Amino acid sequence: MAKTGGYTLSSIYQGGYSSLKPSYGDVFTGYNINAGGFGLTTDPRTANVLQEVSKNLATGVKQIEISAIQPEVFESIPKQHLKEINRLSKLTGVDISVHGPIVEASGLTQKEGFTETNRKAAERQMISAVEKSHEINPDGNIPVTFHSSVMLPGKIGEKGKKAEEMLVINRETGGINRIPIKEEKHFPGEEDKKKLKTEGEIIQIELNKANEESWLQNLSHLSYENERGGELIDAYGTTAEIAESEETAGREINEKEKRAKQAFAMADTFLNNAYRQFKGTYESAYEYAATDNDKETIKKLGDQITQKVEKINDSKSMYDKALLKREVIDEGIGVLKNMTPPEILTEIDSFAKGKTVQTFANIAFESYKKFKDNSPIISIENPPAGGGFSTGEELKEVVEKAREEFVKRAMKADSYNLPKDQRGLGMSKNQAQQAAKKILGVTWDVGHINMLRKYGYEDKDIVKETEAVAPLVKHIHLSDNFGFEHTELPMGMGNVPIKEILEKIGKQGFDAKKIIEAGNWWQHFKTPPFKETLEAFGSPIYSMNMAPYWNQSLGLQQGYMGGMSGEWLPQMNYETFGAGFSQLPNELGGQRPGAQGSRMSGKPME
Repeated sequence: MAKTGGYTLSSIYQGGYSSLKPSYGDVFTGYNINAGGFGLTTDPRTANVLQEVSKNLATGVKQIEISAIQPEVFESIPKQHLKEINRLSKLTGVDISVHGPIVEASGLTQKEGFTETNRKAAERQMISAVEKSHEINPDGNIPVTFHSSVMLPGKIGEKGKKAEEMLVINRETGGINRIPIKEEKHFPGEEDKKKLKTEGEIIQIELNKANEESWLQNLSHLSYENERGGELIDAYGTTAEIAESEETAGREINEKEKRAKQAFAMADTFLNNAYRQFKGTYESAYEYAATDNDKETIKKLGDQITQKVEKINDSKSMYDKALLKREVIDEGIGVLKNMTPPEILTEIDSFAKGKTVQTFANIAFESYKKFKDNSPIISIENPPAGGGFSTGEELKEVVEKAREEFVKRAMKADSYNLPKDQRGLGMSKNQAQQAAKKILGVTWDVGHINMLRKYGYEDKDIVKETEAVAPLVKHIHLSDNFGFEHTELPMGMGNVPIKEILEKIGKQGFDAKKIIEAGNWWQHFKTPPFKETLEAFGSPIYSMNMAPYWNQSLGLQQGYMGGMSGEWLPQMNYETFGAGFSQLPNELGGQRPGAQGSRMSGKPME
């Protein structure tokens, strides 16, 4: 290297770079991983996974993940293919993992909101995926990845700012609504939320207010129906009762009595609607009571109206039934309006989290019950940032609570005297905890968490989320991006702080399977992302785990990262044809016809 005219010149000949400089290359992430630590995925668009696995084997990769993220594609994979992949795995020594179908574990859907039927259907579909995955590795613990959520929006907002709205779910109907959150109110008497310290306090106030408004509206409608029916009974009830007696005795009634009878029929309609609504309101108040005192109040109300309800059921007289219904509703409204509004509306995040935990705990339980110590590992993945349970803290809570639920159920007696869904495994607490720790963990997708950047988060925030979930990590998905779109590039080609992420994960990060998810690289550049990944992680070229490293290969063998002087314009062209573009072959943008032959004779070169 020499200096001339103020400029530093380096050799224009790119020979082999010194192995004493193992950090060479702007693609190098600074974190070294051996080539055997990486795996490739199969094409998620095809069910021909046998062909895909065979194709990936040709790269020399030691880990392959069956990417069966589309449920309809997964269902198209023949079971014989799964068994054949098991044989290939044994022959080649390649480890196999599975990315299960992307299914919403909470049971929420875009059209129907939440139904328990949908949750159970999702659970059964995921259990089926686990059972199929077991066919690939019956003697081990094959990792099977599922997303923590699919369609559920997360709570992430602009960094440093409080939420502008929240999603709530009606626990009775399963319907989902948005409630705007305004920190500052202008109407006299409204609480100034700027004085509140946390976003949670603000959300709770808005939630309480929504429940109160819904409850009062319900009671108001109930009271209207009851009062309207009562007014008609007061005006026409006596005459209608006389008309009923006259008709029973077989005598003809007059016009006044006919009008009274019609008015009473209308009153009866109002009261029947009110009574039906009252029964539903009573059930809601009982099931979703905000406090234990409110629950006791509802029970006492039930005791008070029991005799009248029995008379309503036994009475043959429409008039008597109507009067009794009116009394029961009046008495009930008097009690219900003094209660704390029931918590029928709840924040969707906490609701869905409970259902998600239930689903994963059940999947792990059924898997362990059937396969015992060879049970597949249920590895829960963070979806792209902005989705439900996509942060480290949220994912940690889902996994830890799922483990707790697994332990509770596994410790129950395995008795045929119990209903099937209440039977356990008869395990001790320590045994159950060890099993839960083994088969329930996290797949940490570094590209997904990097998408926090679009909300104003920085490297340190992304690393902090990793730190929260680090002890639970069993599996890693590697994809790079720039933090805005869910793109999948080889590591080192975006701004994912992968070195810091893997250092925070520690030993789990070093030992976990690291699956390269580079779908956009395949799509646009049509080449396997394996070599680029080896360069990014400075993997040793030779199996002795010593220099040289793949990130030094730019100086040994021109690759993609070599730029225009790489494979596109090899060094040999400059040495042979000179630096002028006019002397380059047509194929490389020059004027000389044909890439074969020398400058002098045009004959093929030796």
